[in-house]
Amino acid sequence: MKVFTLILYICSAAANTCIPPYQWPDQFKSSYDCMVTGYEEAHAKIIEMGEDKVNEFDIYIKFDCMPEEIIIPEKKPVKKLLTQTTPA
Repeated sequence: MKVFTLILYICSAAANTCIPPYQWPDQFKSSYDCMVTGYEEAHAKIIEMGEDKVNEFDIYIKFDCMPEEIIIPEKKPVKKLLTQTTPA
């Protein structure tokens, strides 16, 4: 099974640097869901920082949706106990 982890990078073109990446706490079942959330959260963060700060520091946000393969172990076989019957 494949899941996707959202990583957000907030950067300043003026300072030519980025703060440490932020890993989204939830994983996504599809690349689509991850990307939509990435765009929504990047938009919300730009709005939160405000026009003045974004323009002053040339802030931009980029993100990755990193695929991860999750291995789900197979169920172990159930052993049946044999009961021995004694003749009457």
